[in-house]
Amino acid sequence: MKKLLSMIALVSMLGFNGLSFAEEEMPVEEMATEVEMVVEETAEAVEVEEVAVAEEAVEEVATIDSGNTAWMIVATVLVVIMAIPGLALFYGGLVRAKNMLSVLMQVFVTFSLISVLWVVYGYSMAFSDGGSLNGYVGGLSAAFLAGITADSISGSIPEYVFVTFQLTFAAITPALIVGAFAERIKFSALLAFVALWVTFVYIPVAHMVWGGGILAELGAKDFAGGTVVHINAGIAALVGAIVIGKRIGYGKEAMPPHSMVLTMVGASLLWAGWFGFNVGSELAADGVAGLVMINTQVATAAAVLGWIFVEWLSRGKPSMLGGASGAIAGLVAITPACAFVGPLGAIALGFVASIISFWAVTSLKNMLGYDDSLDVFGIHGVAGIIGAIGTGVLMAPSLGGVGFPEGITMAGQVWTQIVAVGVTVAWCGIISYILFKIVDLIFGLRVSEESEREGLDTTEHGERAYNY
Repeated sequence: MKKLLSMIALVSMLGFNGLSFAEEEMPVEEMATEVEMVVEETAEAVEVEEVAVAEEAVEEVATIDSGNTAWMIVATVLVVIMAIPGLALFYGGLVRAKNMLSVLMQVFVTFSLISVLWVVYGYSMAFSDGGSLNGYVGGLSAAFLAGITADSISGSIPEYVFVTFQLTFAAITPALIVGAFAERIKFSALLAFVALWVTFVYIPVAHMVWGGGILAELGAKDFAGGTVVHINAGIAALVGAIVIGKRIGYGKEAMPPHSMVLTMVGASLLWAGWFGFNVGSELAADGVAGLVMINTQVATAAAVLGWIFVEWLSRGKPSMLGGASGAIAGLVAITPACAFVGPLGAIALGFVASIISFWAVTSLKNMLGYDDSLDVFGIHGVAGIIGAIGTGVLMAPSLGGVGFPEGITMAGQVWTQIVAVGVTVAWCGIISYILFKIVDLIFGLRVSEESEREGLDTTEHGERAYNY
């Protein structure tokens, strides 16, 4: 390298000093000294450049960001609070007092069971390479979290933190389904179903959308779980409500929520915890996280107003149940869209989704005649579909969105979103039906009529939520 630099410098010296040689000859020693100085200066410049390149390479190596890590730990805890106690209290307040404890147990234990299964094989099948089946499901290379250590990094956070964050999504999704057949399902049958459902429905859909599968390659946008969590849970809930059948006395006996106070507390915990759910999905504390935060808040607020507005018009009085239901509808609708739309788009999405969900839990439910006890399909399924498809529209810069990928039009993105919704509905609907039938054959899905009339708190668990 030094010889090459010397030759270059010498040629340069000769070129620039050619005219002066004609008039005055430069001493050889002086020329050599000058060439040597130029060589040294050039070598120093090269060394500086090489050091800069080396420093850039070091910067590109993945490192843990303490700020992002701290936020993601908080976000993970927030999602845990969403499920227990948030979802458990929200659902528990909506059922009759004799079934309060059974719903708390179903949510609590479902969350626990899936947490363990996620470590055993769930994370690996959702987020590792599935080889020839990678379009649909991952492999088992990371089963039991093999190869993951305290030094493993995912993006800018420890991989263990990412694993736990995704664990909370996998655990809360089947817990949502519980509300569809509350007050009449066997506890053993529920646990068998959710274990199978997470394995054959949740994990493949999560991989298809977030793990590099066919829907990710298609360009479907689902930032925090519109398809993976809410449409998935909503469709399984609808299928379960139909397969298990209506509660005894449904449509003939009054079945009002036993505690709207607990339901309001649960809804509030869900609202607060949802910031972990949505904002945490950015996996960093940055500007996008700020956009997701404001969108989550205003979409939910608009949905509350939309629901009580239409309820006020149609029934003459706005209800606390309506306000809580509207909040959940808004949270669900903004989930897939929260990083892709602007605040005004989020308000519009929340407002529209709540009105359509109100129609679904009243008119549509009555038309079809199914007994979805706590309206899981009408809120999570319907609002999830509205949010997923609405994302394709509200991404447009003219509507305040972040814009479409290069070469993609609004029509193209909307079609992609529709395809993603269709794949999720079909996959979940068909497989959920099969799983319900298998569990029914082995365990029997439904408790006896006597147990249902007495209440599942005592017949399934031998205790009561309230001892008078």
